[in-house]
Amino acid sequence: MKRYGNLYPQIINFENILLASRQAQKGKRFRDNVLDFNYHLETELIRLQKQLTDKTYQPGVYRTFHLINPKSRLISAAPYRDRVVHHALCNVIVPIFEKTFIADSYANRLGFGTHRALKKFTTFARNSNYVLQCDIRKYFPTIDHIILKELIRRKIKCSDTLWLIVTIINNSNEQETVIDYFPGDDLLAPVIRRKGLPIGNLTSQFFANIYLNSLDHFVKDKLKICKYVRYVDDFALFSDERELLADARLAIEEYLANLRLI
Repeated sequence: MKRYGNLYPQIINFENILLASRQAQKGKRFRDNVLDFNYHLETELIRLQKQLTDKTYQPGVYRTFHLINPKSRLISAAPYRDRVVHHALCNVIVPIFEKTFIADSYANRLGFGTHRALKKFTTFARNSNYVLQCDIRKYFPTIDHIILKELIRRKIKCSDTLWLIVTIINNSNEQETVIDYFPGDDLLAPVIRRKGLPIGNLTSQFFANIYLNSLDHFVKDKLKICKYVRYVDDFALFSDERELLADARLAIEEYLANLRLI
């Protein structure tokens, strides 16, 4: 598996940070925090670039609120300057991982989205006798930091880029408490293992795709399920054989336990 190095100079390049600031303000350019940042744009970007170069950059405090439709979720809004950093990072590393994603993973990817996912779901459903619909309980609050970092290291070897990624992950704010035990856990394992990513971050959405990418390949390559669709943590398998899907469900549950998911 190819691993990529020497990425950090691209991330902290001034042109990339400037582009990231334009991306981060889309749909939000008239908000007070964005207007203030843009009023001192050059100064802010140079300061941000210096902090990233010196590795003195530290993420700020999240602003949180709850959405209750269709289900209760804690949404976290990072400070605007942090969102600029998220875009600068993703501009460089997304293309690396994008090559590994399957065609039928539709969330948070340019040119994909809910409409294409629904269209593919409908096509598969009309041409199959059975469908197995699944979702992962409390997905974002249960993403394990150790596992996530290891998955990222499989593709990235640039130590500076890994420093920035780890800094963002480690500064995730407190998420909903979820206590789940997995094989080999002692009594304190679910408490002391860091887990959870803030819903609302560009990086969180991207990391969530990385986290389940191996599941996609497991379903397609190992279980040989040709008709499969995933959107974030909702996924569906289609077949004309009921028993095949029943067996697939058991195999998926066992596989997800290795990712500390249910």
